Amino acid sequence: MALTIPPVKLKWLEHLNSSWITEDSESIATREGVTVLYSKLLANKEVVLLPQQVLCLKGPQLPDFERESLSSDEQEHYLDALLNSQLALAKMVCSDSPFAAALRKRVLVLQRIFYALSNKYHDKGKVKQQQHSPENNSGSADLHSVSERPRSSTDALIEMGVRTGLSLLFALLRQSWMMPPPPGPGGAPGGNINLCNDVIHTAIDVVSSLPPLSLANESKIPPMGLDCLAQVTTFLKGVTMPNSGADILGRRLASELLLGLASQRGSLRYLLEWIEMALAASAVVSTMEQSKVLLNQEGLIGYDCFMNILMQMRRSLGSSADRSQWREPTRTSDGLCSLYEAALCLFEEVCRMASDYSRTCVSPDSIQTGEAPVVSETCEVYVWGSNSSHQLVEGTQEKILQPKLAASFADAQTIEAGQYCTFVISSDGSVRACGKGSYGRLGLGDSNNQSTLKKLTFEPHRAIKKVSSSKGSDGHTLAFTTEGEVFSWGDGDYGKLGHGNSSTQKYPKLIQGPLQGKVVVCVSAGYRHSAAVSEDGELYTWGEGDFGRLGHGDSNSRNIPTLVKDISNVGEVSCGSSHTIALSKDGRTVWSFGGGDNGKLGHGDTNRVYKPKVVEALQGMFIRKVCAGSQSSLALTSTGQ
Repeated sequence: MALTIPPVKLKWLEHLNSSWITEDSESIATREGVTVLYSKLLANKEVVLLPQQVLCLKGPQLPDFERESLSSDEQEHYLDALLNSQLALAKMVCSDSPFAAALRKRVLVLQRIFYALSNKYHDKGKVKQQQHSPENNSGSADLHSVSERPRSSTDALIEMGVRTGLSLLFALLRQSWMMPPPPGPGGAPGGNINLCNDVIHTAIDVVSSLPPLSLANESKIPPMGLDCLAQVTTFLKGVTMPNSGADILGRRLASELLLGLASQRGSLRYLLEWIEMALAASAVVSTMEQSKVLLNQEGLIGYDCFMNILMQMRRSLGSSADRSQWREPTRTSDGLCSLYEAALCLFEEVCRMASDYSRTCVSPDSIQTGEAPVVSETCEVYVWGSNSSHQLVEGTQEKILQPKLAASFADAQTIEAGQYCTFVISSDGSVRACGKGSYGRLGLGDSNNQSTLKKLTFEPHRAIKKVSSSKGSDGHTLAFTTEGEVFSWGDGDYGKLGHGNSSTQKYPKLIQGPLQGKVVVCVSAGYRHSAAVSEDGELYTWGEGDFGRLGHGDSNSRNIPTLVKDISNVGEVSCGSSHTIALSKDGRTVWSFGGGDNGKLGHGDTNRVYKPKVVEALQGMFIRKVCAGSQSSLALTSTGQ
């Protein structure tokens, strides 16, 4: 049987480049020559063999919980998935042929020789390596460091052309504004100033045509582009001042272009810089008024231009914003408004957005008893989807195809959708439930369906802060209190309730054992396992252990909460069907473990992981929240990505 090449990790060593340059590249035309050179890669550990990927022969599986009959679309989906699985299997078998194995070896050897040649005779490889080094990943790096990076002669020529072109453009614009225009026919004014203003107007049209926040992700903008933006911004700031030499229209257009760029970049920094510019220009105008040298229409900006950007920001606040508080600048008969008023309106809008955003950042732990709740007492809840077990508390059991306002949830502060059931937490910490009642999943003491919300009883009495209910298996639920205690109820298979057995629990029951005395700040109910995070950053898991979903290094199940020993400083956890995602307190590290099918662990493969493993692709980001689904995972960054 022919040997196949398993997945490999490439690590080219710079000091070996000279030896690879002298290799006879024509020798790879024969299998013997390829084998010799590939063995050299292995001996030098420039190619590191990774564990052979497990060949998954399972086809699409139906969910392991009750569901309605499959629609034709769902049947087509499963059929497509089966065909894709067979196609993937055929590709894998073909790729493991002796010819394919030799071809992969040949490509790796060629890649190594090319790397050695490119590093010796070209410096593009060095530029790429420099750009991916950790010290250059910081978003706060100085723009002037661009010129210090190694770059090719072509890059240097392009940069020189862009820099000199911008400098020439700025110089021509300043000169045209400063010099008196030559008279036109019949003594009419010349067109130099109009030409300058046309240049800025064209730039405004280009920026306005871009989708919102097109320049927000600076990591996607080349360093040269950021440098150009900085130069343009500096030039425009100077133009906006009344003593810059530009005419009134030119100053107004410059302020509008600056505002458009600040809006597209979407950062608080650039919006505040525009406000600072507008206030500075207004201060100069005020001085000119006192000196009685003020010209007409000085210190103004286009009303429509400003309001378009302001309304774009207001739309982001949604329908919950208090529109009665909104201020707008006074519009003149010429369709203009005061720069000073515009700056105040924009500053108010920034403060309002910050206030709206800060409500989403408040930790439940920081809300002391007696303080106003984060969510308004008059909140509205919309429901949609299957209502087959009255889980949406509507009179009919028909599907709700679009969001519908549900009056029954009017006093809800937090809602949790489980498997055919719904839980509601009120402002007083009480919990009510409705929907399917099998296996005691509602925690009401029986297995009956509940068509209206009914209050749960917690013994001893406690105020509940958060509920997490499983979306699979036979349904189980976790809840933690304001004091950090954890209750569980529902189906107890695999020990996922954490009470030391596999019994069904029809009333909420306090979890003892290792969690006793711990202050829990996060819980998550997966399909067949559960997890909790304590205030001191410890992660506990229990339930079914196959695929390594518990993170203890094996496939064994646990029926009581068990400490995951390999990580610390955990702040949040989310359980999926067969995998688990954990997030550190500082938001800088994400771990994943369990079943890796469909790449849901984020490690670049589909392998199972039995202990927490850092998701390298998210390193360097600040993560606010993670979520594990059935066959996928999500992470939300601090910048909203």
